[in-house]
Amino acid sequence: MKILVMRPSPAGEFLVNKLRAIGQIAYYMPLIHFSPGCDLPQLPHALMQLNIGDLVFIMSQHSVHYADSVIGNSGLQWPSHLAYYAIGPASGLALSRISSLAVCYPKNTAISETLLMLPSLQKLDGKQALILRGNRGRKLLGNELEERGAKVNYYECYHRIPVYYDGNKKSTQWQQAGIDTLIVTSAEMLEQLYTLVPHEYRSLWLLRCCLVVVSERLAILAQKLGWSTIRLAESADNDALIRVLK
Repeated sequence: MKILVMRPSPAGEFLVNKLRAIGQIAYYMPLIHFSPGCDLPQLPHALMQLNIGDLVFIMSQHSVHYADSVIGNSGLQWPSHLAYYAIGPASGLALSRISSLAVCYPKNTAISETLLMLPSLQKLDGKQALILRGNRGRKLLGNELEERGAKVNYYECYHRIPVYYDGNKKSTQWQQAGIDTLIVTSAEMLEQLYTLVPHEYRSLWLLRCCLVVVSERLAILAQKLGWSTIRLAESADNDALIRVLK
């Protein structure tokens, strides 16, 4: 097995190092990188304006990282009178570690559909909700929260920026290297990879690779694009990705 990891830094680099440490052959080619989001300067004030029991939703570990940096630079702390929710265990634990606050999150699948099943989110009349996310995030969570009575505001904490490569050069390089397993952790990256690889390499190499993904939604997209060998990790956590490869 020769593995190509395409998740962003630093998680992607950590994953490659872990794979190599257990004897796997792994390479790294990040498809996106991150920069601070345009709404970060307004976030500390927005948090302080929320009332007791209002809701804050964390959509990724990157949201935690960028939000915490601007909150700390403002001389503030995460308000303790709010109800915090995270899309999954990784982001929930990240916020809990830095804030020492309780964070609710689904224990298994890290998707909005599962988060919305939590009993405490069924009736939200009169609540305000802040969704901390990256650019171009899904609107399913916000739309459903509004239907349940909440007033929703989105805050862009980070910006995803595509990394551009020479598709012909990279496809030749990875095919010659014998890459047969790909790790992709978002729909955006999967579509970017598919577009990057020229048509002639898709059937000869790309779609013949085993594709490791982190959600049912991503697996369905992969099937539509033409992959037949797909492995589904239980979460986007690096350890979960390693387990599915064994």
